[in-house]
Amino acid sequence: MDALDEVAPAFVDMAHRIVWATVASVDRHERPRSRILHPIWRWDGGELRGFIGTTPTRTKRAHLSHTPFVSINYWAPSHDTCVAECRARWAFDDLTRVRIWELFKATPEPLGFDPARIPTWEGPTTESFAVIELEPWKLRVFPGTVLLRRGGSILAWQA
Repeated sequence: MDALDEVAPAFVDMAHRIVWATVASVDRHERPRSRILHPIWRWDGGELRGFIGTTPTRTKRAHLSHTPFVSINYWAPSHDTCVAECRARWAFDDLTRVRIWELFKATPEPLGFDPARIPTWEGPTTESFAVIELEPWKLRVFPGTVLLRRGGSILAWQA
């Protein structure tokens, strides 16, 4: 069994339980910038992909144009943490934007939500909405029970 087969499902489970993540990118001066975003992940048994529905601001576009990588960190009060280091790319095509918009709508809360509730998003095929596709190259799952010496183990994978 490949390490990804063990780590990816554990990562998705923890990330989807926590929901919100700090996502860091790098500007043209090599300075990090972080923001809170709401990724959704899909594991098909062989490949893990993440998707973020977001407004394609000038800052986000410039950062990913300069360095197409992001670091995504989840943290819960139980001290559960998981991290995905990813290649990131914009998806502006209507097919992807509609698919991810509908995925968020169809997913139960708290992970899922109706994107139409976001006042600045005028619809999946408008300039106010885009998708950042995430391709992880490194994952780490760190249960809070390990930190608190109550059992469990840290899981890690790198491409």
